[in-house]
Amino acid sequence: MIRCLKITATRGNHVNTLQHIQGYLKKTLDVDDKAELIETIERYRLDQLPLIVPITLLRHHFRKQPDPFIDQSYYMKPYPQE
Repeated sequence: MIRCLKITATRGNHVNTLQHIQGYLKKTLDVDDKAELIETIERYRLDQLPLIVPITLLRHHFRKQPDPFIDQSYYMKPYPQE
């Protein structure tokens, strides 16, 4: 566990994770929503948007199409409610 905490998260690591999470929606997103999500992740990769933007968009889609694994993910809810 401590070894994991020593690894610095990079923009590239985040992009990979966001794309992996996006894969859980591949059968439920329509063409326009998929394009918007791809563009949002790409704009994050290019440092044009903060990380919370693609996370928020993914959370929006998972509210409509819940996934139990994603619901338990700390990555998708990085900040405490309070």
